[in-house]
Order: sequence, then C-alpha cells, then structure tokens
Amino acid sequence: MSASLPGNRDLPASQYNLSTYLGRVRHAADISDPRTLFVSSSGLENAKRLVSEFKQGKIQNMNPDLWRAKKIVDSTLHPDTGQPVFLPWRMSCFVLTNLVVTAGMLTPNLSNTGTLLWQITNQSVNVAINNSNANKSSPLSTSLLVRSYLLAVTASCTVALSLNSLVPRLRRLSPTTRTTLSRLVPFAAVATAGALNVFLMRSGELAAGIDVFPVLSSAERQKREDAGLPAQPESLGKSRKAARIAVGETAASRVLNSTPIMVLPPLVLVRLQRGWLAQRPRWVLPVNLGLIFGTSLFALPLALGVFPQRERVREGRLEEEFREKGGVDGMVEFNRGI
Repeated sequence: MSASLPGNRDLPASQYNLSTYLGRVRHAADISDPRTLFVSSSGLENAKRLVSEFKQGKIQNMNPDLWRAKKIVDSTLHPDTGQPVFLPWRMSCFVLTNLVVTAGMLTPNLSNTGTLLWQITNQSVNVAINNSNANKSSPLSTSLLVRSYLLAVTASCTVALSLNSLVPRLRRLSPTTRTTLSRLVPFAAVATAGALNVFLMRSGELAAGIDVFPVLSSAERQKREDAGLPAQPESLGKSRKAARIAVGETAASRVLNSTPIMVLPPLVLVRLQRGWLAQRPRWVLPVNLGLIFGTSLFALPLALGVFPQRERVREGRLEEEFREKGGVDGMVEFNRGI
C-alpha cells in the first residue's frame, strides 16, 4: 500500500472518515472495487509515481487523480511488503474468485462427492486469500501452512457431510423446512471452517506476535516529515495480544461476509423454484449466479467495514512491555490484515 512507497509525508488514510462504519464501508468498497483489476502494469506504476510524488512533497495537495492513484495502490499492493498481491487473491477480485465456488457449494441436491469437492475447493481459495492478505511481520512456515490447510479442509467437509446426513432424519419437520435447512448446510460448513481457517492460517502471528506502532499526532508527523524521517515510526515490538485482536476481528469479518452470501441466495432460490423457476429449470443456474454475485458485491464492503484495517487500541490492552510507549492518548496501531 501507499505506506510502503518512498517519501516521508503521510497520505490521508482515506477520503472517507474511517472512524465511522459508513466511512469504512465506502473505503472498503474502493479497495474491493473489481474495476481496479483492469489497471495495467503501466497504470500501477503511474499510480505509484503519483503517490510517491505526494509523499516526497512534489505534489502538495490531494486531488481526484491522486485519490484514484491511492485507490489503485491500496487495492493492489500488500501493506507490509509493498508488493502486488497475486491478482486472483486480491480483495478487489474476491467477488469474482468466489462466484463459481459459492455457486458450486449452493448447487441444489448436491451429492456427497460434490459436497466434498466444492468444500475442498473453497478452503483452498480461502487459504490462498488469507495467506496473501495476512500481516507479513510474522510469516507462516510452509509446513504449518500445509497443516493448517488440511485441518481447515477436514473441518469444513466434516461439518457439511454431517449436516447433510442429519437433515433428512428430521422427520418431524415438514418437507419444505427440510429443503430449506439442506440449502443452509453449506453456510454452516463455510462459516465454521472459514473462521477456523483464519486462525490456523495466521497461527504464526498468534505465536510470535505482530508489529505495533505508536499513534502519532499531526504535529509529530509533521516533525518527522521536516526531519526527513520515514512517515511510519519504528515498531515498538511484536505483540501476541495485538495478533489475537487482529486475527479474531478478521475471522469475525469473514463470518459476517459469508452469512448473507450463503444464506440469502439459497433461500430466495427455494422460493423462486416453487414459482417462476418451476416452469423454467434452465434458468436456475444463471439466476443462482446472479443472486450470489449481487449479494457478494454488497456484502463484502459491509463486512470489511466492521473493523478498521489499521486497528488502534490502548497500550493497556497489550503486554506490559508496551506500557508508557503508546502515542496520542496512549494509543498504538497495527495492520489487522484483511
């Protein structure tokens, strides 16, 4: 992201107020905007150049071109490494990457084999996205990555197959209710394994901690800028408590994101299949894809906006070693990851 580019001036974190939920939602909509995927390599380099020129003082004020450049940079580069995130695993590609997988998991009357294959595919995509967008100050080893992946796959497949076998046995429920519950089985599997996946994939952060930084006042940032120092101060050290906050919030946002996507389309589809789609079976797949795509576009920024990506907490919530080291009002900040 912009923090990794050369220059001592800080760009505004966003053109929206990130202290409010609505502001974070609008900011998340920018980061997850699929249109940024069509920016060429030369377009990215131009965006990086504009951002760097602002940070170096060559551009004095934010303007529409600079805001667009920041949007491209923020949606493309990892905030810790400054390197482009592999395109399919960017949050701006999240909706498109997950569209086919989600449609597969929500296919009506899916066999056990199909359930297993789609759950494995979904967890493979989750692992790739979680690993690509995680805080990189405590990277995960390859062996732990593989082990975490296998545990997440096992969890999702176990939940899905167990519920698939349980629902038909609920004889006291009406056929309509059993049909509705069967359509919600993928949600239970995805929500359970999705949260577990985040904790497993980022267990390295939980064990080693993540970098935390003091929150600087405007005057302190200006002083560093005048002295030619980097905009971001040195890390205060690695905090495991900060890592728990970061990973826990990310897991919660994943569940919040999957809830409307995995619940609303199947329920609407059940209703349509009893009416309009009953005489038009060939429309089931395109309607299902349309429902998932439309829900995903709205759900992703709403879920991402629940927690700020650059999280701020009081130093008292962290380990003793960080006491009296915080910035403004004793606050420290860290990259939560996405």
